[in-house]
Amino acid sequence: MNKILVVDDEKEIADLVELYLKGENYIVSKYYSAMDVMENIDALDVDLAILDVMMPEMDGFTLCNKIREKYTFPIIFATAKVEEIDKINGLMIGADDYVTKPFQPLELVARVKAQLRRSQKYNSSKKEENVIDFRGILINKDAHEFFFNEKKINLTKIEFAILWLLCENRGKVVKTDDLFVGVWGSQYFEKDNNTIMVHIRHLREKMNDIGKNPKYIKTIYGVGYKIEK
Repeated sequence: MNKILVVDDEKEIADLVELYLKGENYIVSKYYSAMDVMENIDALDVDLAILDVMMPEMDGFTLCNKIREKYTFPIIFATAKVEEIDKINGLMIGADDYVTKPFQPLELVARVKAQLRRSQKYNSSKKEENVIDFRGILINKDAHEFFFNEKKINLTKIEFAILWLLCENRGKVVKTDDLFVGVWGSQYFEKDNNTIMVHIRHLREKMNDIGKNPKYIKTIYGVGYKIEK
């Protein structure tokens, strides 16, 4: 279940928002002071925050700025400030949406759902970009793990970087110079042409794909290497 942070110094409003959110099966962490939130923010597991703007000691804009220093979850401002410049300022400092008091609780719930859908879709897409799964190859860039036919294979840092580039460009020829640049950056000029060949050979050995006609990493003579889709 998603976890929602609610911060509003008006107890009645905070309690009402909590009631409606819990009615949608959200877990709610409720605070009446921005200062109390800052004391506990690192211990909170938050998927979305609803912040009042006009609060004593620390206003919602300042709290939003503090949160954005470390966290990227969606933030919705709920406030009595109605000037257009306030809405613009709120969005510019990192808020994702803005509702004006008095608001309909069901409208706020709808905005919460919309922001959570957007956030989850973005995070899911981002996660998928760092995992490649095809033809028995499963390579996870974030975890730095490689599975071949469901068996975990330990790779060196260089081997992993080469395999990731080949898998990322599967079906296309990756030129030897591009592999050098992608793995070693500006230092690639210091490497000799046999360096890539040695690492490719080690990869093939670990994948048990050695011989004159390897099934996975193909040599395109005079150009580079590729992995078929």
